[in-house]
Amino acid sequence: MTARRVEPVDGVFNFRDTGGLPAGTGITRAGVLYRSANLAHVTAAGRTALGALGVRRIVDLRDDDEVAWEPSLVEGLDVEIVRVPLFLGSVASFFERDVTLGELYRSLIDESGDRVVEAVRAILAAQPALVHCTVGKDRTGVVVALLLTAAGVEVDAVVADYAATESSLPPERNARVLTYLRRAHPAARNVDELATRAPAEVMRALLAEIEERHGSVAGYLSAHGLDAGELAALRGILIAT
Repeated sequence: MTARRVEPVDGVFNFRDTGGLPAGTGITRAGVLYRSANLAHVTAAGRTALGALGVRRIVDLRDDDEVAWEPSLVEGLDVEIVRVPLFLGSVASFFERDVTLGELYRSLIDESGDRVVEAVRAILAAQPALVHCTVGKDRTGVVVALLLTAAGVEVDAVVADYAATESSLPPERNARVLTYLRRAHPAARNVDELATRAPAEVMRALLAEIEERHGSVAGYLSAHGLDAGELAALRGILIAT
């Protein structure tokens, strides 16, 4: 696999380029699609770095409360923010219900397929694009995995890209968040997994389930409104042959 580029964007963790992934006889283009955690703490140096990367569109997958609590600090950048809230329920509700990560992802693909397609279309409309949620792990992880798989990226590479998030989360952030969540949800068993983990087997199982139910990830996106021309455009934008 070609070496991945991890871009230094000060104040933003889990930021990386999706370029350099194998896709049959091709490879994903660098400098087209980025992924990250939120931009609520990006510094002036970080904004300069984003500007240097030429990011034109930011696709924010967070809900209204998350955006109000941690607004993106992108003043001065020539960039458009497109909001596509992906969860139908609040983030807190998943901890209250103590769902597993697999259950969370399954509910996302079952309930938010039209919004996943909306996010895909937002990326198709302008690049370079940056897609993010709060941590860049779950909503971002699922959307990017579906995009890459539908474009023809090899499943092992898609899963590895998803799993890379786990080592990209700052330990101090994990400790702080886990302390809060364990106090707020003392009986919950899945707090660690929901807040800090990105297990390869969870993403692999999700992609396999989508393939079993829809024939392919492209079939899943098609079932929720993405047409053949848009799928072809996605492949053309993301993959260099």
